[in-house]
Amino acid sequence: MLLEQFVIGPLQNFTYLVADAEGGTGAVIDPSYGVEPVLEAIDRHRVKVRYIFNTHSHQDHTAGNGEIRSRTGAKVVAHKLAPLAQEVSVDEGDHVEIERMTVAVLYTPGHTQDSVTYRFEGHLATGDTLFVGECGAVRAPGGDPRRLYDSLQRLAALEPGLIILPGHDYGATPTSTVGREREENYTLKPRSREEFARFMAE
Repeated sequence: MLLEQFVIGPLQNFTYLVADAEGGTGAVIDPSYGVEPVLEAIDRHRVKVRYIFNTHSHQDHTAGNGEIRSRTGAKVVAHKLAPLAQEVSVDEGDHVEIERMTVAVLYTPGHTQDSVTYRFEGHLATGDTLFVGECGAVRAPGGDPRRLYDSLQRLAALEPGLIILPGHDYGATPTSTVGREREENYTLKPRSREEFARFMAE
């Protein structure tokens, strides 16, 4: 598998290029502002981009959709509740096939009502649900700390070796694992749902 991570935009967004192989078929995850480095990598690796996967509808994760789509013809994949122009609407349990890769959809609301996590090839693209050492905020419209709690608990219960691909470069390292976050991420400390809601309001 080919996987390249880019820090782009004023908010230290991570955008990802993934493909089944060099010169193969792939996708872009969360194209942010200023996607020229991503487009250059697409050409350099000769990737045929079939999809754009958005983890949620905030502008800093979707700003590059139009440019990627116009240059590659890729189809936008997003949760069915996302207020985005999308060709493929997904929900919990759906799968998107990209040649030799399968991308599974986990519905992980809380940061927004349309937040999803994409699981593929031992990786989790968590968007703004789970960062390295942190979690997403719930202040924007559609944010819900109790739903975020449930989503975080679900992610933390997954296999410890899964590699987390966060939506922003906010942590000590650009990626992590479920096991490491379970041990080190202070937002995943044992709390009840109501305790977590109070914690997020502080």
